[in-house]
This record gives sequence, structure tokens and C-alpha cells, in this order.
Amino acid sequence: MAIEVLKPGLATTVQDAGRPGYYNVGIPLSGALDQHSFRAANLLVGNDENAAVLECTMLGPELEFRRDAIVAVAGAEMAPKLNGQLMPLYESFAVPKGARLSFGYLKGGARAYLAVAGGIDVPVILGSRSTYGLGAFGGFKGRKLQAADVLPIGVPSGASRPGRRLPDELAVPLPKALELRVVTGMYFHRLTDESAGTFFEDTWSVAPEADRIGYRYKQGRSLAFRERVQPFGAGSDPSNIVDAGYPYGSIQVPGGLEPIILHRDAVSGGGYAMIGTVISADMDKIAQMQPHNKAKFVKVDLDAALAARADYGRLLQRVRATLA
Repeated sequence: MAIEVLKPGLATTVQDAGRPGYYNVGIPLSGALDQHSFRAANLLVGNDENAAVLECTMLGPELEFRRDAIVAVAGAEMAPKLNGQLMPLYESFAVPKGARLSFGYLKGGARAYLAVAGGIDVPVILGSRSTYGLGAFGGFKGRKLQAADVLPIGVPSGASRPGRRLPDELAVPLPKALELRVVTGMYFHRLTDESAGTFFEDTWSVAPEADRIGYRYKQGRSLAFRERVQPFGAGSDPSNIVDAGYPYGSIQVPGGLEPIILHRDAVSGGGYAMIGTVISADMDKIAQMQPHNKAKFVKVDLDAALAARADYGRLLQRVRATLA
């Protein structure tokens, strides 16, 4: 009752909905970066939507199934192949015992989510099966998958069946350029007036080193912080502050050079000024951005952020209702 990893892909990890409740002791959320696609994949195979899946980044794995299974892939345009035959995205399909599942070249997005009926049955640590790479715990042995790993699978529910499909309009869009809505933060005033405008005027490009910890953006103009006498405990650079907590989605600009959006594996605090926070409804979009994709930051207020969160919740409800 397991899956053998023949090729691990570029960065394939076990993830579920995440590990909330431990941020105060330095343990981040972790979990699937694109929560929409992750939940859709689980619902397609009849799992509880929080079940553990494989998050496949940029290059998918090759897997051999040691028993019959029902699977679904959602998220990035990284078409699954069953014994070499192309299979659909956002639709559950049967995988017979002994079959091999692989993935085609990435055509859009960055992360695909492979759900297996019954879920990936790794141990629960602090309430979650998610991999936290920096802490080296959770998921499968606290790390990315490697060749010859054998993944245990749970018992499928009675709702598992092939042929369940999510309509295209409920799938995550995968544009190469997008807008990210931002609520400015308590340190935004530290930017000069010119840089405060530049941040929202420029088009920024995803840097190659973007990962689960943070997405770095470049090619905009450098941002200048106002000069001041640094308080005791802060670093010497104007972008430094006395250590503070980092919200999920917060934006740092170390040295005023390149904005970094902290994602689900980021540390929970440090000494960089947070000039704003990407709203929760847009964090899934970041997860599907490839290096060199473009983004513009759009300033919104808290009311707009809360309205967007409500819209996001209604979209997930439509997914749940469609796949019930």
C-alpha cells in the first residue's frame, strides 16, 4: 500500500493545510503554498480537503504505484502521464498497481499538487503532516523526496472515484504577469516619498532564487529608506529595525534593493523593516509564479483586503459544492 519514488523531481515535498498555532515559538505555517489547488486536488479524489499531498515544484517526480489508486493533479500546467499517456489536470483518474506516473514539461505556473485517495500517510507532527525544510521535520523524513523513497498511503474514503472533474472556471489562473494587492505596514513610512511611489509604480520580476521561504523580486528601482539614528538593537542599515515579528505575506527590502515576500516556510521574526503585507487572497498567486514572471504591487486598504478574503472563501465554497 505504497508509492515508490523513482525520480524525485526538482523539489517535491509532502504538504497538507499547514501547521498553525506555533508561530510564537518560531515554527511557521508551512503547508501547501497554493491552498486553492491543494484543496481542489484532495476533493477530486474524495479526500478530506486537508489530507497530505505531494507538492511538485517546476519539475514533477516519477512514481511507481504498488497498489491500485485514484489520483488527481491540480495547479500548475504540468500534465500527468500514466505509463507515458497524457492524463487530464483537475480530473481524478485510476492508476493500476504497477503503473508509473510521471509529469510533462512545465507550461504554466510553478507548483502542481498530486492527491492520492487516502492521502500521504506520513506521521503527524505538531498537528500537521507538512514538510518544514528549515526545521528538518514533518512530511517524509523532514526533507524533499529522494529516489527510492517509499511513501505510505492511507485508506481511501467511500467517496473516491475516477472521472470527477473541476470546471475550468474554478481552476487557478496562471498568468505570466499579475497584480499583487498590498496593505502598507507600520514601517512603510520609513521609505522616502519617492521610493514609496516607486514601489507601486514599477513592474517587478520574480528572481530565480524564489522558494517556499520567500519570493524575491528584482528589476524595479532601488528603494531608499529615510536616514535616521538607528535605535539600540537595530542594525546599521536604514532598512534594519529592532527585531520584530514577521506576518505571513510581509514584504521586506533588505538594503533597499529587492523586495522579498515571505511565504509559508519563512522565519517568524527578525530585523528587517516590513513595508507592507500581501493580502491573504493573493498568496496562492505568488505560489504559481515562475522566475521572470512579472508583478505590480497595488495598494489597498484593510476593507478591500477583507472583501477579497471573503471572495476567496466563496470561491473555495464553490469548489467544495461542485466536487461534493
